[in-house]
Amino acid sequence: MAKGREFRGKRITVVGLGHFGGGVAVARWLAGQGAVVTATDAKPAAALSDDVARLEEIGVTLRLGGHDASNFTQADLVVTSPALPPRHELLEAARDAGVRVTTEICLLVERLPTKLVLGVSGTKGKSTTASLLARMLGAWRPMPGERAEKVRARRSSLIDLTRDVPRRVWLGGNLGGSLLADLERITPDDFVVLELSSAMLHYLAELEWSPHVGLATMIGVDHLAWHGSEAAYHEAKGNLVRFQNESDFAVLPTTSPIARSLKDVTQATVVEYGKRAHLPEAFAPKLFGKHNRVNERGAYAAAALFGIYPDQAAEACTDFAGLPHRLSEVHVDDRGVRWVDDSIATIPEAAAAACRAFPKGTVLQIVGGSDKGLDPTPMLDTLADWCRVVLCIGDTGTMLADRLGDRAVVCHDLATAVATARRESRRGDTVLLSPGYASYDQFANFEERGQEFARLASEAAG
Repeated sequence: MAKGREFRGKRITVVGLGHFGGGVAVARWLAGQGAVVTATDAKPAAALSDDVARLEEIGVTLRLGGHDASNFTQADLVVTSPALPPRHELLEAARDAGVRVTTEICLLVERLPTKLVLGVSGTKGKSTTASLLARMLGAWRPMPGERAEKVRARRSSLIDLTRDVPRRVWLGGNLGGSLLADLERITPDDFVVLELSSAMLHYLAELEWSPHVGLATMIGVDHLAWHGSEAAYHEAKGNLVRFQNESDFAVLPTTSPIARSLKDVTQATVVEYGKRAHLPEAFAPKLFGKHNRVNERGAYAAAALFGIYPDQAAEACTDFAGLPHRLSEVHVDDRGVRWVDDSIATIPEAAAAACRAFPKGTVLQIVGGSDKGLDPTPMLDTLADWCRVVLCIGDTGTMLADRLGDRAVVCHDLATAVATARRESRRGDTVLLSPGYASYDQFANFEERGQEFARLASEAAG
């Protein structure tokens, strides 16, 4: 199809631009395809990124500070942000008017020129695992014929291990930004790694599409307000492998019962991962925590399907120190106390896993935030057993402190928690922001919470 012919002259509404410009890329791409684009967001321009204002320079009409129903019902296509619940009244109005509602990830998947697509999803660990996988795939090299024969039976049939062709790795989806602008540069020989959120997978079901390799990390419970129920959330996660066929692969962890159960909804070859003694103890030794050892093995299990050997994977990841706000060391103070930002931990299970990444009795953990209706008991049991001090903040702080007893200190806000941690910590300790709750009671998002922690830690810790 000639460039722009599909969308040229079409009235397309892009919904949700976000503080970090989440919808800006798709609006820009559609405008470049010749579409008549209207971008709308409930927030005013001052609350959005500077890139939003630049959309007007390329002919995009902005409707900010609220939505107009006509932009939904009179469009030829609505491209919505995954942040908007799928049963939002304006999206329903568009569907009732016969207007298709889709997302950026669906537009991308429909147009990818390569079948070498690896999707990563889970409740926690998917960003780190997708990043590790992309690094490992970047180590791909053609093999001599004899070596290729040894791995031929347990690898993807979509790749010739002996064929010497350039294979770039593209990382996108929920992590890495939109790949729409890169479509013309992606070739059939390239790898595409997509981090897929539950919201993305919800919409991808409409295409009856799953990636060639579906890699699941730990699956628990999250985003109940968006999906409506725990069952609906797990249903969406199942779409990672639900539409695969016999030539595809479902890479599932033995350590997560819900993720492992996805083998019951796929026709793909199932590859399980967890602990394998012959693999390196740590592919990425700079990452904290046993849960990251599992993430590394998941990434390798997927990379191995394309002929990547353990030594290649380890070399590619040896300097990977993790992503921001994911067990990221942000400061070491004058007493040798380590300050670690794990603001991404917005469910209790993630906060418990982060706590266990450091020696028992040396952790001062900051927990609490806005309540998503999740059971904190697993986290509380770990905190009570592992932490020396628990600093409780946010809407749930008092409740958590009441349940933890003498070990806990009610701090209410992050600044007080950091100051208290400075007083209570001693050489060899780790002050860990791993809240187990969302940030919306006091911060715009988990990124802002993590950035504020890093700033306060640096100022308070000397």
